[in-house]
Amino acid sequence: MSSTMQKPNHALTQGAIGKTLFLFTLPILAGNVLQSLNGSVNAIWIGHGLGEAALAAASNANTILFFLIGAVFGVGMAATILVGQSIGANNLDQAKRAIGTSLVFFIVLSVVIAAIGLTLAEPLMAWMHMPVEAKPLAVAYLRVIFLAIPFIYVMAFVSMSLRGAGDARTPFVFLAVNVALDIALNPLLIFGWGPVPRMGIAGSATATLIATVLTLAGLIGYLYRSKHFLRIKREELHYLRIDPEILKSLVAKGVPMGLQMIVMSTSMIAMISLVNSFGAHTTAAYGACFQLWNYIQMPSIAVGMAASSMAAQNVGAGLWGRVDRVALTGLGFNILLTGCLVLVVTLFNRGALGLFLPADGGSIEIAQHINHIVVWSFILFGISFVLAGVVRSTGAVIPPLVILVIALWAVRIPFAYGFVHAWGADAMWWSFPLGSSVSAILSALYYRYGGWRKARMLAPAALSVGSADSRTSSADPA
Repeated sequence: MSSTMQKPNHALTQGAIGKTLFLFTLPILAGNVLQSLNGSVNAIWIGHGLGEAALAAASNANTILFFLIGAVFGVGMAATILVGQSIGANNLDQAKRAIGTSLVFFIVLSVVIAAIGLTLAEPLMAWMHMPVEAKPLAVAYLRVIFLAIPFIYVMAFVSMSLRGAGDARTPFVFLAVNVALDIALNPLLIFGWGPVPRMGIAGSATATLIATVLTLAGLIGYLYRSKHFLRIKREELHYLRIDPEILKSLVAKGVPMGLQMIVMSTSMIAMISLVNSFGAHTTAAYGACFQLWNYIQMPSIAVGMAASSMAAQNVGAGLWGRVDRVALTGLGFNILLTGCLVLVVTLFNRGALGLFLPADGGSIEIAQHINHIVVWSFILFGISFVLAGVVRSTGAVIPPLVILVIALWAVRIPFAYGFVHAWGADAMWWSFPLGSSVSAILSALYYRYGGWRKARMLAPAALSVGSADSRTSSADPA
């Protein structure tokens, strides 16, 4: 590893917006591809090696995992925005205060959530009306995943903070290592080999646990060996305490963003609970579609994350003209990239689904029908995601939450449950484009006419704290 100190990157506030946003998006998109590839490969091993009941179990368990991540994810998102604004304003002291405070908060809360989750694994699966044949498999999977929760959270937090500071490459490299380890360990632990016992579906979760622990250790070691400017040095251990002003901002801004994840995950739980009522074939079909949807949504998520980090640095630097151009460029990238994936999935629908479902199992025809109705709506999802990311970069976190609640809990879920008796399963599938349309329209209206440009992450007094220290911190000796 190089001993040269890594310094803050201000490229996000300079140069051509299209090129800069695209180059910053690429490692995020590649990372999303790797994560989804990881999930898909694991689903292939589970679906073909252990059967449709095991695939249904993993789909339900991963829905719970998404919910648990959402419970604390907002703090990480708030820290990312604050780090980005701090780097844009050349205030490294404030960036480290944000990282130290949120890291302590993150670790404690994630351990508590993991402990609670371990005790509630079986009741959760019963509440979600899991098919009888899949319930014990889901519980076994969940109990191992809960052990991995603190490591998953810290890994995600460190990666998000690095992106907020303009470093998208380092998180991608270590995510690639994580995925490679997970993919290699999955068949070994699921099926066993030599002295390694056959663990079944719990082996897939154990592979995730081992891969995450090893990768997180490697990432932390790299940050210190490379003298990364965001590392907390021995003489800076005072940053690893709760700063009241930073914590107030992280909670005030992070809770609404975390609630967005919870709103999404609870709607997913409500939806899959309704899907489960149609039997294991429909649940397996929905799980296979969900794997493909992860890929379709990747460009939108990557562009939205890149646009949010880029906008945050420009907000910190006071470059509002660039913030608007970042939003428009992000929308163009989303429509182009997501539209291409929608076209590919539409043309090769059965072949893609066949990666996850047996050709004669009864689920693949249902999955094809689901995709024909749902996939195009992810272009609209991308519009909402990009605009919400730019809006949140200033600290305006409540309006995107309200829009999401309306789209999911006032439109999508009521429509699915309200029309399921008249339309059957089609009511669930048509609720996706309906909810996405409402979300895109409301997001565009708020971006155009809302007061998001006046929002701030910290009060002016807090922003000035440590500004002199930041010059000292940025002069970190190699």
